[in-house]
Amino acid sequence: MQLIAMHGWAGDAQGWEPFHSAWSARGWAWQCGERGYGGQAPRPVAWQSNQGLKLVIAHSLGPHLLPAAVLAQADAVVLLASFGAFLPEGPGGRRLRSAVAAMASQLAGPKASAMLQTFMERAAAPQPASLLPPGIAAAPLDASGRQRLAGDLNLLAATAGLPTGFPLQARVLIVEGGEDQIVSPQARQQLRSLLPAADTLVLAGVGHCLLSPALVPTVCGWIEGLP
Repeated sequence: MQLIAMHGWAGDAQGWEPFHSAWSARGWAWQCGERGYGGQAPRPVAWQSNQGLKLVIAHSLGPHLLPAAVLAQADAVVLLASFGAFLPEGPGGRRLRSAVAAMASQLAGPKASAMLQTFMERAAAPQPASLLPPGIAAAPLDASGRQRLAGDLNLLAATAGLPTGFPLQARVLIVEGGEDQIVSPQARQQLRSLLPAADTLVLAGVGHCLLSPALVPTVCGWIEGLP
């Protein structure tokens, strides 16, 4: 087993810490991509060999942040709180587009850290944001971090479906938060429509960050059941 994990927008590799012991206990070789928004340096990922099952697990925008060549080689994909097009059609999409534009404007000014903190609170809700790892909002952003966040926010707004290189032959698990305040119901439904053969799990009572004790054992159990 080779496992590549990729966080989403405004996340970092620390977000995978709840999974680390479970992956290691099973003897899986794993690596976590890092965009370098905050205090950590950017860290690319690549498959280490052609042997064994190759699995991608990605949160939210995460699959769109992976190189197409890496994603294309995956035998199985776990999509956590992800989407087809992030901005749905209609009035809801227009409101969300305005909100994304306001976030982009705030990234360039003194309110960037406060905006990110508010975003993480919404992403964690209805659970408290204090349950999250420290994350990028724990320290002031530097210019390079702001630039990467702004570029990936533009990518988020431009998503129109599955990311380039998505392996349509792969086994897929879609995990949704029943109370997700970041990804719209339309965007979740579009992802299911694009991947009709995928297994789907909805975790009731949790939001975009999927802060549920059931997440790690459920995902690892699905992986263990792969042929």
